[in-house]
Amino acid sequence: MANYSDEQIKICKKYKTIFVASPFDCIIGVSSNVGSGQMPINGLRHKPEKNTMGWYIWAGDFSNDSNFFKPMHIKHLEEKCPLILKYLGLPPGYRFQIDDKGYEDVWEDKSLLNI
Repeated sequence: MANYSDEQIKICKKYKTIFVASPFDCIIGVSSNVGSGQMPINGLRHKPEKNTMGWYIWAGDFSNDSNFFKPMHIKHLEEKCPLILKYLGLPPGYRFQIDDKGYEDVWEDKSLLNI
């Protein structure tokens, strides 16, 4: 398993924010279509709770379906969709949108801290 913390720190510096680690043995919410090739990939981070890191990741369109997100250990993203890993050091209250062609948008969304 590769160490992605250097890449995560670079992303945080690029967007002038602090680095908040997401250990590989912690849980995030991931939609089943992540890793399918569907784009764009979106992520948002709430405050961490217990052994979850507050991350929710999905590809394509968002759904309010209660089964849209499934719990997954972060370490499984290395095989499923490693493109995401370098963004998981962004702090709570941040979002990102990326694609496999080099598009990247990262922004702060303070409303995520109130949920």
